[in-house]
Amino acid sequence: MSDLHPPQPPADDVPPVSGEVPPQFGGPTPPPYNSATPPPYNGATPPQYGTPPHPQYGAPPYGAPVPLDDSQTRQWAGLAHLGGILGFVPSLVIWLVYRERSAFVGQEARTALNFQITVLIGYVASSVLNGIIPFIGLVAFPLWIVAVIFSIQGYQAVQRGQAYKYPFSLDLIK
Repeated sequence: MSDLHPPQPPADDVPPVSGEVPPQFGGPTPPPYNSATPPPYNGATPPQYGTPPHPQYGAPPYGAPVPLDDSQTRQWAGLAHLGGILGFVPSLVIWLVYRERSAFVGQEARTALNFQITVLIGYVASSVLNGIIPFIGLVAFPLWIVAVIFSIQGYQAVQRGQAYKYPFSLDLIK
């Protein structure tokens, strides 16, 4: 069987096993990285990452929140109000995420969140009173309808670029 396939010499494009790289690959291999001694770091930004944008030219420095433009501001402020149809969670998330990127979105999301917490207190009170006085829990559905109407009005006001104030709301989140 060895007569059928005589040994072949190594191909020219395969690097030798000894660790040296043939000249067409750029010379000898670099020394292996020693994990015990990492490369020195002097605190400067490595050149491959570039330099941070200059604040004078309109770009925020690294780590600073990027401000929202007008359409995004209206969109997120409107969704904070309109999210009240689902409860207080959408307003809370929008307030936590966007309050530093836009003062208007932060203000409107906080207003919507305060209103939704007030409505939630009404739901809980209605549920507790339903256990004491039968059929008083039916107040929860009209309260939800009122919350939906005011949420839609808040959305429409924000789309016009106006701040919205709910007719009744506890000021719990400052």
